Amino acid sequence: MPSIRVGLAGTGRIGTSHAETLRHLPGVGAVVVTDVDAERARATADKLEVEFAADTAALFDSGIDALVVTTATDSHPELITAAVDRGIPVFCEKPIAADITGTLAVVEHVANSRVPVQIGFQRRFDAGYRAARRAVAAGELGWVHTLRATTLDPAPPPAEYIPRSGGLFRDCGVHDFDIIRWVTGREVTEVYATGANRGEQFFVDAGDVDTAAVVLRLDDGALATVSLSRYNGAGYDVRLEALGSLGNAVVGLDDRAPLHSVEPDYPQSPLPAYPGFMDRFHGAYAEELAVFVGVATGRNDNPCPPSEALEAFYIAEACERSRRDGKPVQLADVRR
Repeated sequence: MPSIRVGLAGTGRIGTSHAETLRHLPGVGAVVVTDVDAERARATADKLEVEFAADTAALFDSGIDALVVTTATDSHPELITAAVDRGIPVFCEKPIAADITGTLAVVEHVANSRVPVQIGFQRRFDAGYRAARRAVAAGELGWVHTLRATTLDPAPPPAEYIPRSGGLFRDCGVHDFDIIRWVTGREVTEVYATGANRGEQFFVDAGDVDTAAVVLRLDDGALATVSLSRYNGAGYDVRLEALGSLGNAVVGLDDRAPLHSVEPDYPQSPLPAYPGFMDRFHGAYAEELAVFVGVATGRNDNPCPPSEALEAFYIAEACERSRRDGKPVQLADVRR
């Protein structure tokens, strides 16, 4: 297997974790990291014993064969297009851009190139979600009538993050929207969403909500609900229930799920709840990067191109419009 040089832009929490994963992957000969905070990037490089680039120009000049993007959202379009124009395959954490206009511009740019761009929806690489997808595809559940998804964070991110996050639907719910499409193989046709604020004032100041409820109608008539919150003190709770005429499949229901039964004599798990997404999806993150190395070297098909990410973003946009206007929104109207 030929080894490649992988550049990584953005050495925050997830970027540093990705850099550590990459340096141990078969097929990766070297990792080069950079960040707008050059000292942070240098410290990360020293800690992980990987190479350092002072800025993105130096990163591109270092002879990289692939690029991993974990920077702030507003820098994603420029980094993706710069890499594609140089013939460098890209892995980019979601979202592609901060809005639909920016996302469409990148999708159209990439469509005119044969250079692969893989967007990071790590739940597609989680064993539980994969098992649910197989069960649905094999007809083991019969016809699916209901899906229930949750993304409940144990505590909110820093206040300064929220105005740049894109909002609860684009930042958190987009993962649920993507995985509902992926597990069922169906498209969303209609959205109704509402939200609430009972936590910190900075959510209100940013025009965002800290808790939301969403109802999705799929193109085969199935219904899906999505519950989102920044305040789930019991722990990080991400699950999906797929309910069908013959059976069901539940993802994320294990001894570390932060669920407390108050039924008499029901045994409680002795294990701690997942503290956050990095712990819950550690294996999925590693798997998606391993797949990306295969994509970059031509051994794997691209499992999540920008066009797929765009569909999830359309749903998130529809949710925001629905919350704002207080009525259902048709996906066809968002795509216009």
